[in-house]
Amino acid sequence: MLIYKIFRADEWSALQSQGETLGAPIDLSDGFIHFSTAPQAAETAAKHFAGIDGLFLLALEAEALGDALKWEVSRGGADFPHLYRKMQISDVLWAKPLPLVDGTHQFPEEMV
Repeated sequence: MLIYKIFRADEWSALQSQGETLGAPIDLSDGFIHFSTAPQAAETAAKHFAGIDGLFLLALEAEALGDALKWEVSRGGADFPHLYRKMQISDVLWAKPLPLVDGTHQFPEEMV
């Protein structure tokens, strides 16, 4: 199962150059890296990244993250994937731009 991380361009660039990350500022303050499933990703983008252009969507294989990935109840009582270790560039299967068109982020076709 794929899980997804939305990063700003500078966060994605930092992961590429450093090879690992503890995530975005919210991840640092919460002590884990927030991810979304495919059905959760659009709501995550709308809630936390409204109006922000230049984002990237990263896909990771949940099972490959092992015991460091925990599924925990969050928004609306749904289980969300949270990673309790640094994310490595090698964890990322792919990264794609997440363009903002008329105020809505456009997700890749394979997620729709």
